[in-house]
Order: sequence, then C-alpha cells, then structure tokens
Amino acid sequence: MTQTPSARTPAQGQARAQITVPAQHPMVTVLGSGDSLLRVIEKAFPAADIHVRGNEISAVGDTHEVALVQRVFDEMMLVLRTGQPMTEDAVERSIAMLKASENGESDGQETPAEVLTQNILSSRGRTIRPKTLNQKRYVDAIDKHTIVFGIGPAGTGKTYLAMAKAVQALQSKQVNRIILTRPAVEAGERLGFLPGTLYEKIDPYLRPLYDALHDMLDPDSIPRLMAAGTIEVAPLAYMRGRTLNDAFIILDEAQNTSPEQMKMFLTRLGFDSKIVITGDVTQVDLPGGTKSGLRQVQDILDGVEDVHFSRLTSHDVVRHKLVGRIVDAYEQYDSRNGTENGGHNGGRTPRHGAKAKGK
Repeated sequence: MTQTPSARTPAQGQARAQITVPAQHPMVTVLGSGDSLLRVIEKAFPAADIHVRGNEISAVGDTHEVALVQRVFDEMMLVLRTGQPMTEDAVERSIAMLKASENGESDGQETPAEVLTQNILSSRGRTIRPKTLNQKRYVDAIDKHTIVFGIGPAGTGKTYLAMAKAVQALQSKQVNRIILTRPAVEAGERLGFLPGTLYEKIDPYLRPLYDALHDMLDPDSIPRLMAAGTIEVAPLAYMRGRTLNDAFIILDEAQNTSPEQMKMFLTRLGFDSKIVITGDVTQVDLPGGTKSGLRQVQDILDGVEDVHFSRLTSHDVVRHKLVGRIVDAYEQYDSRNGTENGGHNGGRTPRHGAKAKGK
C-alpha cells in the first residue's frame, strides 16, 4: 500500500478510479490486517498504481486494469454490506471471476458478491457457502433438477456442498430422510482382507460421509437420527431392490461404480426425491478392465430432461492451493503421455483407455 496525500495524475491513455469506503466499514475490513487484502489486489493488477488516503482509495494506470480494480472494490463492499468478512482467498476468487468474465471465459451472469454471499446452511456458528462460480452453479442445479451429477477433482466441494443441501432439505422438510451411499471399493484394497466384522470392514469407506455430517449437525443428534432412519449411511450394495421416496440421496465416489451399479442406483429414484451423484473420473479404483459407470452415464443421460451435469475444475479446489496445482500437473502429465490417472496403478497397465477429457 502507498499512503500518500494524493495520487499521481493519470498520463495520456491512462485512467483513474476513486473508491470511497463507507464510514460503516472500517478500513481494516477492506484493506485487511496488515494490508493483506490490498497486497492481493496490487499483485493481481501490477499495471495499476493504488493509493490510500483516509477512507479514499484511488487507482491510476492502464484503463482496463483500473476498471477491474474498481469492480473488485465494488464487489468487496457488497460482500461486506452483508456482514460477511473478506478473506485473501475470497479476494483472489473475486478477481479470478472478474478476469474470466472480462476474457470471455465465463458468461458473467453471476457477480462475485452473488457467489460469495449465497448461504446454504448455518450450523454451530459457521455458514456453508459456495466459494467459486462453478460451485454456485452446482448448488443452483441441485435446487432446479431432480438428478444432478457433480464431476470434478478432489477438493472441489462436490460431496460437501451436496451434503449441505441435503441437510438444508431435511431441516426445511422438503424431504423426510437423507440417504448417503458409496461403493465399497478403494485403491488396491479388498474388504475380505480387512479385519473385523462386516460393519467394521465397511465403516472406513463411509467415514468421510460421517465426517461431513458432523460438520453440519449437532453430533449428539446424529445417532438419534440414524436410529430413526432419518439419516442412513450405507454401502451402495444395500440400495438394490429398494424404491426411495421422500429422500435426498447422495452417491459419493461414483467413479467406482460399474455401469450395472449406476443403472441400479438411478432406478431407485422414488417420488418427491432428489439424487446427487459425485465423483472424480480421474481417480477410478475399479479392478482392471471394469468400466466406470460414471464415465458411461455421461453419454447415456446427456440431454435427458431434469438431469444435469455440473463439472468442476482445478480452479474450484477449496483445499490448500497446492491441491489445485497437483490436479493440473497430473492432467498435464496425462495429456503428454496419453495415460489416465497419471498411469499410477500400482504397476498395473493403465486402465480405461484414453482419457475422456472434460468429462
């Protein structure tokens, strides 16, 4: 940040923007502790000279960049007006959304403020919200469609957001129960080799679903809800032969379903129910030669009314920033080598043929 009595006059061909921060917003909420938020903006727009004096922020420089700087601060004010604090991550994502819209990489229908202030669920002092444009569209699709597929790499919030929508639907009495299921297949392991009873063998595969539930509900209420059948967590095999009415059903890790299992699951849909299917087609752990039902279903159901495919990318990763870079690095490796899943299959021949890019 540059604290100056006045910003320089724009040179020919340059522009100047003046932003006045309303008195109700302390400058620290706009600039960040130690000017951390301002540094994010300055780094993103190196051709703009940004100055702060009191509650006035000015930007001078390239016309295009100055206009974007003004929009970033405008969006920040809209978010702050809702009482939600801005973070470095939120500022970075706002800038990325605005730049994508400017470059024609997105249709720009939703503003960063609309994305960042959409509340899904408030629980135990924290609010669950989408953090990227694709996440918002995924959440909106769940509201609009009966069957939604959330397809994307690890850390993009596919399962977590679906769980939040399920709990929201249960609390608002849109459904009478939540059913969470996963295929009991993981990399290199077989249930028969695990110690313990059948329940103890299966439980580790379902544990991530329990963990998400504990984030969204009072932990003391979960055993009671499960005992009453209001929440059911079960392996995919337990769905066979059932019709699921008045339920919000989530199939997680769907890349590890066979085509037969996927068809079986989809045909469990009953009246007044909603299905969300999540998976990452780059991390298939099925035995060699077995096709992924999640890959195949994209061709089968493409264009079917009331079925929606939401696709998330490394840009939607909300874990450590390095996770997004890892996802990109693996995709680049696969593209260069014509392999799938990075060819890392425990020394086995790469499976499933050529990578279905973008699916």
